[in-house]
Amino acid sequence: MGLAKYVPVLLLALPSSNEAFSSSMTMARRQQLPSYASTIESVAEAHHESSADNADAAAGVIERLPDLSSPISESPTHSIQSRTFDTNIIINTSIFLFALGIVLERVLSVDVGITRGCTPIEIVERIPLDIWRSYTNILEIAPVQTKAVTSATVYTIGDILAQRQEGNEIGKMDRWRIGRSLAAGLIGHGPMSHVWYQASEDFFDNVLQLHAWWDFIPKVIVDQAVFGPIWNNSY
Repeated sequence: MGLAKYVPVLLLALPSSNEAFSSSMTMARRQQLPSYASTIESVAEAHHESSADNADAAAGVIERLPDLSSPISESPTHSIQSRTFDTNIIINTSIFLFALGIVLERVLSVDVGITRGCTPIEIVERIPLDIWRSYTNILEIAPVQTKAVTSATVYTIGDILAQRQEGNEIGKMDRWRIGRSLAAGLIGHGPMSHVWYQASEDFFDNVLQLHAWWDFIPKVIVDQAVFGPIWNNSY
């Protein structure tokens, strides 16, 4: 009962004490607000920088990815090259087959009417000899033309083999280059060789009177020293 009289006083003092405590807590919190604010700003800046870096990285990855939404289609240049390559295959193959057909026709028709009653083995044995005899007969009748065609054939086959050695397939064969080689043999090497070797034979046989077994040695030396450089420069 002695303390009862102090209860109203304590009750009256509580609000003031609560207000003082609340005021002190508020002041403490206000003092801590700057540190909280700086911490929050630092975290926000770090998060913003990280987000920006991640966004830039994602954008770079997306730029490098193919556009899967658009249909895949060949570029016009690639399409044109494919069509050109296919056309070249058809043209080159047709030319080679045509030339091969002519050669086979001439070879198989050499002994037509002569090989009746012969066995297949005899026909195979006769064909090379008869082809050679036919060639020598034509050579006597038209020496310049025959040598020109022969040289053109050799130059053409040589250029085709050279391009194959370079790795060119039939569709990538340079037809203009083959044509130039053919022309070089047809109008260059063939006729020039005919004139040169006729003059060389006449000079060594009639002028120098060389008829010994070793007369080919000076002929080869003169041929390589005179005609060789002239033809190589002309080609």
